[in-house]
Amino acid sequence: MPDPVSKSTTGAGVGFALSAYLLWGGMPLFFLLLVPSGPVEIVAWRIVLSLVFCAILLTATRGWRRLRAIVADRRATLMLGLAGLFIVVNWFVYVYASINGHVLEAALGYFINPIVTVLLGVVVLGEKLRPLQWVSIGISVIAVLVIVISLGQFPWISLVLAASFGLYGLVKKRVGGNVDAISGLTIETAWLAPLASVAIIVVAASGDLTMGASGVGHTLLLLSAGIVTAIPLLLFASATRRLPLSYVGLTQYLTPVLQFIVGVALLHEAMPPARWVGFALVWLALIVLTVDVFRAGRGAKGARIAPA
Repeated sequence: MPDPVSKSTTGAGVGFALSAYLLWGGMPLFFLLLVPSGPVEIVAWRIVLSLVFCAILLTATRGWRRLRAIVADRRATLMLGLAGLFIVVNWFVYVYASINGHVLEAALGYFINPIVTVLLGVVVLGEKLRPLQWVSIGISVIAVLVIVISLGQFPWISLVLAASFGLYGLVKKRVGGNVDAISGLTIETAWLAPLASVAIIVVAASGDLTMGASGVGHTLLLLSAGIVTAIPLLLFASATRRLPLSYVGLTQYLTPVLQFIVGVALLHEAMPPARWVGFALVWLALIVLTVDVFRAGRGAKGARIAPA
């Protein structure tokens, strides 16, 4: 009989993951509303305002003592600093893609991300790939080659987004369940806040700072960047603490699907035949990977039942 607590935890984890990916899927539209702000300014304000938002949450939830206990753990603090490094790379590339007409490339990156997660399991955790996983990776490599050869451009946006977010998820998983979502994000943004502050000063010195200079509506939107950034990350952190990485990988398909719809239907980005072929191959790879996950899950369940 299933453990009711475990079942409840898994259900909550799936809910958190779906909510996070739903919010991330619509993020390109939010970033377009922030124009004429550039990627550097947007990311810098995201970091600083996320830290402020987390400080408010810690005060409201009386979490400062818990945060101090985590900071005392040097390994956890350093790992969260590493997570912050990966996520700031992801943020910058994603914002750049959103405001420069590359939403479809961003969507492709997040479609590739589950396959990157599988590769990280091999390279970092020493896991062995099952045959269908090898097939999925092979199809994905062919998809990238099709795009490179047919379109004459390397999909660096897609691959950087896939790699940076895959590494971020891996680090968050390695930190473990002892670090709650709010404390984890607070430490990550605290590591990044000095760099973000310098970036804001440099942008202001160059005369390109848009905060307060592009109307009240724009300023309010930019000020909301902290909340818009922090909420899906908190949901994602809560999901990774409750779910296996395979479950997180399956639910994340929602984000690139929404990004794809935004890019094609709302922003009318070009979809030449080669790009359709590339996306189709990646979708085929994901179908193969999904089939493998469910087959492995049924096999594990059968192995548990057999001794009884």
